Amino acid sequence: MAKVLAALRHHWKKSTFGACLLGWGGHWLYGKHCDNLLRRAACQEAQAFGNQLMPATMPLKKATVFLNPAACKGKAGNLFEKNAAPILHLSGLDVTVVKTDYEGQAKKLLELMENTDLIIIAGGDGTVQEVITGLLRRADEAAFSKIPIGFIPLGKTCTLSHTLYPESTNQVQHITNATLAILKGETVPLDVLQIKGEKEQPVFAVSGLRWGSYRDAGVKVSKYWYLGPLKTKAAHFFSTFKEWPQKHQAALMYLGPTERPPEEPEEKSSRPPLYVRLYRRLRSYWSSPKEFPQEVAPENWEELKLSTIELSIATRNRQLDLTRTEDFMDICIEAESVSKGEFVHRGSCEKSGLSWKNFGRCEFKQELQANVLVLLVCGIRKAAEVKRCVIHSCALKGVSASKPADVSCNFQRALRDPLALIMRSMKLCLWR
Repeated sequence: MAKVLAALRHHWKKSTFGACLLGWGGHWLYGKHCDNLLRRAACQEAQAFGNQLMPATMPLKKATVFLNPAACKGKAGNLFEKNAAPILHLSGLDVTVVKTDYEGQAKKLLELMENTDLIIIAGGDGTVQEVITGLLRRADEAAFSKIPIGFIPLGKTCTLSHTLYPESTNQVQHITNATLAILKGETVPLDVLQIKGEKEQPVFAVSGLRWGSYRDAGVKVSKYWYLGPLKTKAAHFFSTFKEWPQKHQAALMYLGPTERPPEEPEEKSSRPPLYVRLYRRLRSYWSSPKEFPQEVAPENWEELKLSTIELSIATRNRQLDLTRTEDFMDICIEAESVSKGEFVHRGSCEKSGLSWKNFGRCEFKQELQANVLVLLVCGIRKAAEVKRCVIHSCALKGVSASKPADVSCNFQRALRDPLALIMRSMKLCLWR
């Protein structure tokens, strides 16, 4: 024992390094052990669903998983196979995993997908945008939009997971909780944003869209990867070398919040016999007086010209209120008088610049609430033309969701066309 202590004393540098390495290794092994315990507990809970008895004539529920292996820097496939796939298979579901190979493939696959009982999105915000956009572009989207959608957060940015699931520092626990929530079948309606131009197909968003200098600087963050933790600050700093202040001029026409339509009953009563229907029709024809069509009140459109450094449009999914009776989106117009230092500081507060977490917390020039919005960038058109465009877009019954960056890309391509933004709702799995 004395020789060991003497050796440690004479080689104290090596001893210190060995002790630190041993402590780190023990902590790493303990973390792996805790992750295995979480996986085992989740599998046991999922097996209880699979052991439930069901009639022999009842078919198995089909679940279609859209997995983006490129999410989370290529780690999404491994995370899914380790933490989510065993739970789904033990639950007794007929699971079909569809792996996407390139960006935009999920949209095409959704347009050709056959009937399924459950859609599961395994990826990040981009995968959510593609799946929901492809789903709501279908000709039979009214029927397919009733299919519950589950979300397993595997991407680097999962804005929706902060709304659906409680915060968790353990990634394994976060994934297993989301997968078990899908098995429990708990759903919640979420607002969806439909963005439609005159010449392009509609794009859908569950978070919102951004247009301005913060968004442009956030796209270039990966360009300065070699600066490590300073890459976000550097992207915003170098963007100030352009023309300053970076003003973005546009015009808005919008309608205020509108009352949410009542939900249609899912189960319809059986059709009455033929003689009953004939009797009802004859009675209504002879007894009721002819009703003249009522005049529809003109829509109260409001017009606003703006000059801003950033325009952000977001849904109300960050603050879910199931008792809300109105449909609207939040429109925040950033003040154009922002100094370069303040721009760099506020842009680097979050990893992606002005993210959806701090949306509404900054000092904006103006805040609005609207149900339908028409955005014109290259000058204001005639009110009649804009109104016809919006009414035509409002006739669409599709709801929507989209990754902020992807929506902004479509937005940049349609600068010369008015964009109509409409609110609707759909159901996603929720874990409480």
